[in-house]
Amino acid sequence: MLTSPRRPTFVKAPRLLVHAALTFALFSSAVSAQTAVSPALEKFAAARNLGLPALAYDLTRATVVAPTAATGPEKKAVAMLIEDTESRTLVRWPLAAALPAPGQPVIVVGRFAEVRALLGARASEAALDESKVGAEGYQLSTLGASGSAAPVIVIAGRDARGVLFGVGHLLRTLHLGPARAGLLTALNLATTPHYALRGHQLAYRPKPNSYSGWDLPQWERYIRDLAIFGCNAIELLPPRTDDDADSPHFPRPQLDMMVGMSRLAADYGLDVWIWYPAMDDDYGKPETVAFALKEWAEVFSALPRIDAILVPGGDPGHTPPRLMFPLLEKQTASLRRFHPQATMWLSPQGFGQDDMDYFINYLTEQKPAWLAGAVFAPWVHMDLAEFRRRVPAAYPIRYYPDITHTRNCQYPIADWDRAFVLTQTREPVSTRPTDMARILRLLQPHTIGAVTYSEGCIDDINKTVWSRLSWDPDASLTEILRDYGRYFISERLADDFAQGIFALERNWRGPLLAHEEVYTTLAQFQAMERAATPRDLQNWRFQMALYRAYFDATVRARLIHETALEAAAMDVLRTAPALGAAHAMARAEEILTQAVSQPAAPAWRTRTYQLAEALFQSIHLKLSVPLYRAIAQGRGASLDTLDYPLNNRAWLAARFAAIRPLDAEPARLAQLHEIVNWTNPGPGGFYDDLGNAAASPHLDRGLGYERDPAFLKTPLDGHVAAGALGPLPLRTSWIDFAWGLNDNAVTMNYADLDPTAEYRVRAVYPDVRAKAKIRLVANGNVEVHPFISRPNPIAPVAFDLPRAATATGKLTLTWTREPGLGGNGSGCSISEVWLEKKTPTLKP
Repeated sequence: MLTSPRRPTFVKAPRLLVHAALTFALFSSAVSAQTAVSPALEKFAAARNLGLPALAYDLTRATVVAPTAATGPEKKAVAMLIEDTESRTLVRWPLAAALPAPGQPVIVVGRFAEVRALLGARASEAALDESKVGAEGYQLSTLGASGSAAPVIVIAGRDARGVLFGVGHLLRTLHLGPARAGLLTALNLATTPHYALRGHQLAYRPKPNSYSGWDLPQWERYIRDLAIFGCNAIELLPPRTDDDADSPHFPRPQLDMMVGMSRLAADYGLDVWIWYPAMDDDYGKPETVAFALKEWAEVFSALPRIDAILVPGGDPGHTPPRLMFPLLEKQTASLRRFHPQATMWLSPQGFGQDDMDYFINYLTEQKPAWLAGAVFAPWVHMDLAEFRRRVPAAYPIRYYPDITHTRNCQYPIADWDRAFVLTQTREPVSTRPTDMARILRLLQPHTIGAVTYSEGCIDDINKTVWSRLSWDPDASLTEILRDYGRYFISERLADDFAQGIFALERNWRGPLLAHEEVYTTLAQFQAMERAATPRDLQNWRFQMALYRAYFDATVRARLIHETALEAAAMDVLRTAPALGAAHAMARAEEILTQAVSQPAAPAWRTRTYQLAEALFQSIHLKLSVPLYRAIAQGRGASLDTLDYPLNNRAWLAARFAAIRPLDAEPARLAQLHEIVNWTNPGPGGFYDDLGNAAASPHLDRGLGYERDPAFLKTPLDGHVAAGALGPLPLRTSWIDFAWGLNDNAVTMNYADLDPTAEYRVRAVYPDVRAKAKIRLVANGNVEVHPFISRPNPIAPVAFDLPRAATATGKLTLTWTREPGLGGNGSGCSISEVWLEKKTPTLKP
């Protein structure tokens, strides 16, 4: 089946770890003396390990015992155990084919039968039982009492992957440091993965914020790290997608790297998926199909291992399913010429209603045997439970969750402050452990598991959480992050780092102005920074967390400063009738420019820049377009948006420039009056700043994020970068909006209105790029306006309501877009709504 490891013959990779190639050539039949630790290392370690808890099971001088016949992933697992402990302990464990003399610590590694043979008379102590574990599972046993001088750790795998993942479990549990390796408590457990598929996309292409600069040794290190936390699949991309053809960061051509990464996955026994978009114009033309078959076959034939192909129906791509199915049937036949067991999968991404109906009907009626399953991906316009119900049960569902983006995506951050939207970009350093756990536990049960969508190492925490919870959905998030901190950072910082990751996630919850914990989070990371060793400070995972902590705190300091400056400028504009319009505008601009002339938190900002440079050097993370040649600002180049204005000073400057040339002072004063009263709906009126959860009390929030993290039945607080929305500088209130995804409505409810009054509704429809028109209806049956295009440039639109619409004292306003459009799900978007009570006209 799909996730079973296969063992074809592969060409050796040109650059792999030398130790891995030599390890099994250095076997000895038995080891009579303990692993040596020099006096110099003991002295060095005593200083480094001061204050750490005593090890209950000390493995510092252990011998690794494994079968000489081990090959492939098992051989890699043993090499991984020895090499990864040596890099942290400075002690290299010897490898033997038999138990050493009594009185020495031992780690026995292999499959169940092999381990029994290696343990000999001691096998009964381990209480090994294959029936407790399934495919890819393993049993860990600890022999010997706490404090014993000769503990024995047993790793018994059900299969080759079981051995690999058992070694990974031990590695992430060990307490490691100079001349220090061991456990604080015994390991006695048997475990099998809950989900068969636990993978991540590793995209070597120009777009990702880090991967484009990695060569094979870095990829091997990262693939190994993923496997240690339970990952059993990687997903590659072909040379031609919707991306640029080349990148200045590439160390080698894309196909060469693809071949090397496929070989690495094969060495570790991991599945290889390929995300393969159908990019050609028209697959209704025979010559186009012939070209695609030839192009794809060149990739299929070059890779040493392919287990599955995922073809997205859209994003990118535009091929209707009536043409896609015949194409993929031919591509499947081509694929199996080179990889007979490989499978084909299709995601209906971006399908409109007609195409989705065709997709479901084809599976139901035609029952294509060549198609292995369907993939639930971003921009599938239904929830996962419904997708599972509609797709015939014969076709398993693979999950393709977006764990990398923060806005305008499959699982955006709920209640993300506008200041972060403006500065963090769509692909920032993302630490969302509780969000990932919520999404996985709610939605993944409908699937066989996931290969996640990722655009770089900025979501490394999210990958780790997804891998571990795919193995055990009930695993403790805190323990997962402690393992992460202990294994990747240091034993001394493990718990503090874990709590710091939770704090970074909380930084992004709710209104930033009132969020004092952001400064506490920075203080905690600064304490870790001071306690860290130089080696810790060079660790890219530690650097990324520090970058986020400094970045978040800098943004909050700027927001406080710039909000106060705007408030002071508004106070000056209110005195314009006395000061004169020109003088008031000049004084207001002087105040607003202090955001640049007297910036907030300059030391934190400098440290943020330093960490960005460190991350480029350590992991090739491209946090700036001009400094590090990121492909685009929106592709993780958050350093370029760190100083983006957080108040309305750009919009005010544009308004002032338009007001100054007006001929009459009353006209200028009227314009300034409108500015200072922008959010004032007048007596008896109501104002909502949609997209700002703290200022939109009348918005109907649907199911809510807890039950609907994809916002399919919940209006999303949508965001678009200011520069993308139109030619003029924008009000900050236009940067975000309530967004009804797909065909879902945005609804607002009002109560306790004056039943004798007449009302007018004003609204801002911000996303001028959206092609779908918007319609507004009151109380379900009163059309306020028909489908209309959004004004460009952005400006409020106003409509009178019939008195009957508010005669009961209640009002429901519902916005919808033109139905059935499919695409990326962009629906109706509304930034601001004023419900204004009309002033009666008095008769003379």
